Amino acid sequence: MTKLTGKSRNALAQAQFAFEKQRKEPLENASHVRNAVARFNQVEGVTDAERDAAWKRILSAAKKYQVDLQETSWREIGKKRDQAPG
Repeated sequence: MTKLTGKSRNALAQAQFAFEKQRKEPLENASHVRNAVARFNQVEGVTDAERDAAWKRILSAAKKYQVDLQETSWREIGKKRDQAPG
C-alpha cells in the first residue's frame, strides 16, 4: 500500500476520504480503497448514516480504481458468504 506522509494526507481534499468529517480512510488509489474496506468496521464514533455515506464513497472509488468488491453493503463486511454444497 502506498504510504501517505502527514503532509500529503493533509493535502487531500475532505472528499477523498471515506469518512469525510473524520478524515479517515483515504481513497486516492486502489490500495487505499481495499484498505478502507478492511478497516471499515474499526472506525469508531460514527453513525450508521455516516457509514452509509462512507460506503457510497468507497463504492465510487472502487469503480474508479477498478477494485472488485465482494460486499454490496458495509453490513456484509466480515461475514462469511454461504457456500454451495459440494
